[in-house]
Amino acid sequence: MNTFRALLVSVSTVVILAACGDEPTLQKTSSGSTAENPNTSMKDFGDYVVHFNAITTDTLQPEVARAYNITRSKNRAMLNVSIIKKVEGTIGESVAGSVTATANNLTGQLKNLTLRQIQEGDAIYYIGDISVANSETLVFNIDATPINETSRFSVRFSRQFYSD
Repeated sequence: MNTFRALLVSVSTVVILAACGDEPTLQKTSSGSTAENPNTSMKDFGDYVVHFNAITTDTLQPEVARAYNITRSKNRAMLNVSIIKKVEGTIGESVAGSVTATANNLTGQLKNLTLRQIQEGDAIYYIGDISVANSETLVFNIDATPINETSRFSVRFSRQFYSD
């Protein structure tokens, strides 16, 4: 569905451009987030870049949430992960792979997070959603292995979610 792709592209465009070295006005924070949008991040792994973000699902447009069976709520967070293969002279190529993720809160409680693949045209995303409490900080651990590769790329980041 083009609606979901448009939303994810708008959220991810800043980091995709940053991954390709086309970032004239953005500054990266120490966590890898761009200063312009702290919910989008990326990590460079040589030939590949893993893009990831976590948002509350109430920010999704209703038709997008409905199309992908995502509950819109300030008390739900959605993790979005994509693997981009660097291709010189382009913004990169979205590739499939094996992507898993876990989320723990600061007390160490594991939150079940199942990712599912979404493919729209050339774009491939992995999404999963979980419940969050007001002011809860989650630590996400992501492992991504591009298809036909043996290298596993690991990312760890945290996000705090607000529902008030």
